[in-house]
Amino acid sequence: MTLRIPFLVLITLAFAIPAAAQSPARPASAAPAAAACPAVLRYQFPRLQDEKPQALCQYAGKVLLVVNTASYCGFTPQYKGLEALYARYRDRGLVVLGFPSNDFAQEKNSNHEIADFCENTYGVKFPMFGKSSVRGADANPLFKELAAKTGRQPMWNFHKYLIARDGAVVAQYSSLTTPEDPELVGRIEQLLGKP
Repeated sequence: MTLRIPFLVLITLAFAIPAAAQSPARPASAAPAAAACPAVLRYQFPRLQDEKPQALCQYAGKVLLVVNTASYCGFTPQYKGLEALYARYRDRGLVVLGFPSNDFAQEKNSNHEIADFCENTYGVKFPMFGKSSVRGADANPLFKELAAKTGRQPMWNFHKYLIARDGAVVAQYSSLTTPEDPELVGRIEQLLGKP
C-alpha cells in the first residue's frame, strides 16, 4: 500500500516549514524587559550636564534616593553628604538621583551652570537631571508619582524619597533629614541587604 499525500498538503508544508525556520526569533527577554522596569521608573529626563535623555529604567534593581536640589539654599551643603552616601554605597547598589528645581526660588541657574556648581563646589558624581518642577500641578511625572505614593510632596529643597530595588516607594524624608541621619542610613543599609 502506498502512502498518498494530497498535493495541497505537500505544498502547504513545503512553504510553512522553511518560513517557520527562517522567521527571526524574538528574544525571550524582549517582552519582559518593560515588565522588569518598575512603573515608578518608566520616565525619561534630560541629563543635567548635556541634556541628553536618560531613561530611569536603567536604575531598575537599585536602591534609589531621589532628591530635589537647589544651589542657593541653606540645605545646599547636603550635596556633600549625598555624594559621600553615594560613594559609600554605590558598589552595593545605591544610586542617588538629583533633580534641581526652582520651585522655592533658590535655583536660578541654567542646567550647565548647575552642573558646574555641583561638580566644582561639592564634587557631585551621582546622576543629576535637568531642572524641573517637583511639586504641584507642574511637577515632573516622577515627583507627582512619589508624592501620590507617600502622601507628601516636597515642602522645600532636599526632600528625599527612598525607593527599594523592586520599585516600591518605601519612605520619604524632609529637608531636615541629612544624608548622614542614622535612620536614613539604616534604612538604606536594610534595603541594600535585600536582593
